[in-house]
This record gives sequence, C-alpha cells and structure tokens, in this order.
Amino acid sequence: MTINQETGEVTGTADKDYNLIWYVEACLSNALRLQTYINDAERDGDSELVELFQRAQADSGKGAEQGKQLLARRLQP
Repeated sequence: MTINQETGEVTGTADKDYNLIWYVEACLSNALRLQTYINDAERDGDSELVELFQRAQADSGKGAEQGKQLLARRLQP
C-alpha cells in the first residue's frame, strides 16, 4: 500500500475524519498567528492591516467552529 492509498488502516482514523481534524487545527492555529499580526499592526498604528487581519482571524474562527461542529456530529456513535 502506498501512502496515497491510506484510508485509515495505518492511522486508525479515516482520511476524511483526519482531514477534518487537521482543518480545525489549522484554522485555530491561523487564528492564533493572526493575533500576533494584529498586535504588530496595532503597535505600528496601521489600522488598515489591523482590520484585514481581524477579518481573517474571524473567518478562521468561524471555519474552526464549523469544523468542530461537523466533526462532533460525525464522531457520534
């Protein structure tokens, strides 16, 4: 079996569930990283960047929340 064909036999988690878990983690990680960018832009007085990064952070938070809800539904017995 090649790595491209892994469907859960190796990890014990189906690809689609693993992908959803990864997606939630990536969204949350992105939201945290964006807070650093927001702080930097605020420190420099760049309100345009602050607004951009805040919108992106909100979108990341929304994606994480939607992913968590979907994951919870899918993992219920």
